[in-house]
Amino acid sequence: MKTDRAIESFIKEFVKDLAENNVAVFAGAGMSKSAGYVNWADLLRDIATELGLSVDKEHDLISIAQYHVNENRGKARINKKILEEFAQEAETTENHKIFARLPVTTFWTTNYDTLIEDSLKLANKVVDIKHQVKQLANTRPKRDVVVYKMHGDVHHPADAVLTKEQYESYYKTHEAFVTALSGDLISKTFLFVGFSFTDPNLDYVLSRLNIQFGENSRQHYCFIKKQSQGKDDEEMFKYNLRKQELMINDLMRYKIKTILVEEYSDVTEILVEIERRFRKKTVFISGSAEEYGAWNRNEAQSFIHSLSKSIVSSGFRIVNGFGWGVGSAVINGALEAVYERPERYSEDQLIMRPFPQFETGEKKLPDLWEEYRQRMISLAGIAVFIFGNKNDGKGNIISANGVKREFEIAISQGLIPIPIAATGYIAQEIFDEIFKAPEKYYDRMEWTIPIIKELASEKLSVEEIIQKVIAIIQTINK
Repeated sequence: MKTDRAIESFIKEFVKDLAENNVAVFAGAGMSKSAGYVNWADLLRDIATELGLSVDKEHDLISIAQYHVNENRGKARINKKILEEFAQEAETTENHKIFARLPVTTFWTTNYDTLIEDSLKLANKVVDIKHQVKQLANTRPKRDVVVYKMHGDVHHPADAVLTKEQYESYYKTHEAFVTALSGDLISKTFLFVGFSFTDPNLDYVLSRLNIQFGENSRQHYCFIKKQSQGKDDEEMFKYNLRKQELMINDLMRYKIKTILVEEYSDVTEILVEIERRFRKKTVFISGSAEEYGAWNRNEAQSFIHSLSKSIVSSGFRIVNGFGWGVGSAVINGALEAVYERPERYSEDQLIMRPFPQFETGEKKLPDLWEEYRQRMISLAGIAVFIFGNKNDGKGNIISANGVKREFEIAISQGLIPIPIAATGYIAQEIFDEIFKAPEKYYDRMEWTIPIIKELASEKLSVEEIIQKVIAIIQTINK
């Protein structure tokens, strides 16, 4: 993907924040609109018409909601409208799916729909949803993500924040939400998506944080579509362009840097690139071994241990399925790197996904293993293949078809393969298959081909193999 300097800088910094688990996403109406849901203007269109007004001529939509309540002495009509518009099911967008796969542990939204939590559940994450003040005091066990729905939830329309009166009293009625949001804005890097920055509650929080922290505030980011002329005449286009420039400059007061995009689809492209780069920092180690061929057991275990330790010590993460004869050495090597320098490295750099050994529910064991492999490999961007053999149960050593399947999945998911053919077995078979058409596997990365070939040499020492593997991983991540 071609990126300008500002977008490139944003991607690099955002990937770093993701790696440090310091990211929060604030989703506005624009993020749900692409899934088919209405925005605020469309939600209030019929209600405005009943009042003799037009949403196309009004900018203060909160007041329209208040006028309706004043005229009808209640929110019943608006509550029904929320249910009608947001209770219908909609497909989660690609942006939702990407955020769900990334290690984002905090979401804030002013939307009533359930797209965020739906996408997180599809990504097999435990979601703790907060749409009422009383829920903030409770923590869901083993949660992976917290979703703060600061204006309410579609399934509780009577509690939805809609009117001017509710906005005016929000800092009292929802003080705990304001406090929680303030804390996250101080400690996390926010990415605002589909947000117009006209919400008075957010403005309230940002302005007070700006007064308190000023230039020491944390850097945040937002996506905004560049002003285009469209159907406007030249004068109106210049006016809107100037207004956008002023708004972007004003957001800088709150340390919110604007990432301008030509089209909303560019946001998805940027998120795809962020995910790709983040995944490249995770190395999937695939392998199993009943025997180690030309290597004796101690040599092989020492090699796996040192390789794993070097990957972690180089600042990368490891994901492994605890393959027979390999998994223990991977764990020991990674943990040794962490415990030698705990102030620099973390146990979070080791992701273990041991395979289930017994059938659960209606799924057969092979189906469970396939699901495990798909999920495990989806976390990584690089795959290292070592050894790859097993006992067939009759005392015969055969190729490990599970390792071969992991290679197939890795390629289908876009991982960059590094077979260490010197270890033999499936690793050698993968090497042979790759070099029937290496350009297929290393598109625009031709520099890797000679190094991968060198990894097939039995003359290399353990140290030389590890150095070459680390060099490939580091170069890929530059």
